[in-house]
Amino acid sequence: MRKTTIILAAVLGLAIAPLAQAAQGALTDGEVVKVDESAGKITIKHGPIKKLNMDDGMTMVFKASDPAMLKQVKQGDKIRFDADNVNGQFMVTKIEKRKK
Repeated sequence: MRKTTIILAAVLGLAIAPLAQAAQGALTDGEVVKVDESAGKITIKHGPIKKLNMDDGMTMVFKASDPAMLKQVKQGDKIRFDADNVNGQFMVTKIEKRKK
């Protein structure tokens, strides 16, 4: 019985690992509304962000985890981004311009 349980746990772990990695690597589509480099913040109009329990799209302000990333975007740019909730503050951790 114990051997069966160990084998089952290993198989489930192998099956679930790629799904977890895909969810972490999923980027959200958005549009830059405003960039405030001096404050290290960016306003983004975006769709749902499931990992942050946001089921609807909205426009909101995010802090940049690395303020240097704000230099690569400007108002009106179509982007893909990743965000996390860090100590109660929504933070953009990755930004890339969408390919046209």
